Amino acid sequence: MFDSVLQYQAQMWDSIGETFVMVGISVGAAVLLGLPLGTLLFFFRKGQLYENTTLSLVLNSIVNIIRSFPFLLLVVALIPVTRFLVGTAIGTIAAAVPLSIIAIAYYARLVEQSLLEVPKGVIEAALSMGASKLGLIFKFLYVEARSGLVLG
Repeated sequence: MFDSVLQYQAQMWDSIGETFVMVGISVGAAVLLGLPLGTLLFFFRKGQLYENTTLSLVLNSIVNIIRSFPFLLLVVALIPVTRFLVGTAIGTIAAAVPLSIIAIAYYARLVEQSLLEVPKGVIEAALSMGASKLGLIFKFLYVEARSGLVLG
C-alpha cells in the first residue's frame, strides 16, 4: 500500500494545490461578494433602515434557492455560465465558479444573521450621532458583528 502512495505522490501534491486554489477563489468571492449581499439582506429586511419588501423577497429567494441546490446539480446547471466566464467547464478554475456561487450564498446568509445579532440600540445611537450610511456599516455594524463575521 505504501508503494502505491509513493507512486502517486506527485499527483497527490498537485491535487492538494488545486484544492487550495479552488478554496481560495471561493473564499475570496464569498468575502468580496457575500459580505455586501448579506449586508443588503440585512438592510432590506422588515423593520430595518432601508426596508424594502420587494428587494428583500427577491434577494432572499435567490439565496435560498442557491443554498438548497445540491452541489453536483448546481455544477451541471451552471455549465453554460462557467463556459461563458472561464471558457471551459472542466478543470480547477471551472470548478471554482459553482463553488464560489454557493460560498457567496452561504456567507451572505451568515453575514445577515451576524448583523441581526447587533442590538438595535447600536444603530440608533450611530444614527443619532450623525453617522453616515457607510460609517454606520463599517464603523458600527461590522465592528459589533466582527466575531460572527469572522467565525462565519
